[in-house]
Amino acid sequence: MDDSLSRVFAALADPIRRDIVARLSADDATVTELAAPYDVSLQAVSKHLAVLETAGLISRRKDGQQRWAHLEVDVFDLLTGWIDRYRRRAELRYQRLDAVLADMTPPDATDHRSDP
Repeated sequence: MDDSLSRVFAALADPIRRDIVARLSADDATVTELAAPYDVSLQAVSKHLAVLETAGLISRRKDGQQRWAHLEVDVFDLLTGWIDRYRRRAELRYQRLDAVLADMTPPDATDHRSDP
């Protein structure tokens, strides 16, 4: 498996990191803003951000005293491509199954009725 893909999936395995990604999809945010809803330290949130950054999901910048996080949406193309490949395979399997089931449909029941 591609190392970058593995890093992305590993980064998204944590619910706090998934929530951070969801929040950053709306707008850039500071570490303090991202840490606010969690009962964890700023250092813990910074570690989560480091994992997301290593995976390529976010970038960070410093502006004065504030550190901002920005969602890198291009990495989602990698995920989407991987997921779509397997979704298409599954759809083809289901289409083949639908064809088999259609062939198995019994003949019209009216052909086998006896008249009263």
